[in-house]
Amino acid sequence: MNNFFVHVNVSLNISLFCSSACNPNILENMDFPGNDITFLYSPDVNHCQLLCTQHPSCLFFTFIRADWTHDDRHFHCYLKSTPSGDPSAQTPVQGATSGFSLKSCKPCLSEVYQNIDFYGADYRALFTGDHEECQRVCTQDPVCQFFTFAQDNFSNTKIRYKCHLKFSWTVPRTPVIERKAGVTSGFSHKTYQTQQFDKACQRKLFPNTDIPGRDIKSLPAASPEHCQILCSTHPRCTYFTYNRNTFDCHLKEYTHEMVTRESDTGTSGLPHRSCQFDNNTCQKTCTEDPHCQFYTYVDETFFDRKTTSHLLICCIHTFCNLMTTISPRVITIPAPPKVTRLTNVVSGFSLKNCT
Repeated sequence: MNNFFVHVNVSLNISLFCSSACNPNILENMDFPGNDITFLYSPDVNHCQLLCTQHPSCLFFTFIRADWTHDDRHFHCYLKSTPSGDPSAQTPVQGATSGFSLKSCKPCLSEVYQNIDFYGADYRALFTGDHEECQRVCTQDPVCQFFTFAQDNFSNTKIRYKCHLKFSWTVPRTPVIERKAGVTSGFSHKTYQTQQFDKACQRKLFPNTDIPGRDIKSLPAASPEHCQILCSTHPRCTYFTYNRNTFDCHLKEYTHEMVTRESDTGTSGLPHRSCQFDNNTCQKTCTEDPHCQFYTYVDETFFDRKTTSHLLICCIHTFCNLMTTISPRVITIPAPPKVTRLTNVVSGFSLKNCT
């Protein structure tokens, strides 16, 4: 267990070091080969840099531009990290742009992208006179994160001037949920405060109840209350059903009626647009950590050699700030599910963070 403590303290020091400065340097036609953590689609290098900024382990990145000719990869944003914090190599190459994390910078995504489609994630559409008006509507809509506008010369005449408002999650979604003796998990209090969840949940839940059909999305959730938060955050969710055996949260959309039936494993409920989870000591520490979004607390009854090893790795790469807290983070800046070329459309982001 002593080794566990040492690794956590080292990872905290890395976190403080990496987030201490805002380095805006961008290197055109430069590749940082290797050291990949993951890749995401991104419309340009500035957005790619912000994706790196919000990923807890990302220290630098390489973005593959539209003029890349070495293969068919375009708009790929490769997030990268090394123990030293520096790229292992720098290779001049046409079509790639590289740079560093901006963990202390506030994201303002003011650029718009001609002939680029942010495909998918639509929740509402309306007609506007131009893409500037579409962006203003997106900025004023509390849910909208990004948009795509069909211009006056778009090939499909029926949807010219159509402004597609789009949504991406701004609350953390845990990638995997499983039962494990001796651990307790929860969420940062600040996550829900920033989403204007300023009071305790009024839990409008229906135990042993299923609302069949009408699913728009299924996500892992730790509890019916967590499922309620996810439903409350999604702009299309009208009610939900949570399966306590599989930890699946089924978000549903239908405004005409709500038909229920008995269920041995289900809890259903309605969204609440301004609630948060209860706090506790470990959660309080996670809340005070600028990088922590959710955590797992390992108590004295936990022992699993294989899993403990995984917890060590997770802790090293996610900047734990307590000896027994594991603090993974998910990206919450707007990230389109896919970016593609499409003639005569304009895409862009909400200006909520721009002054």
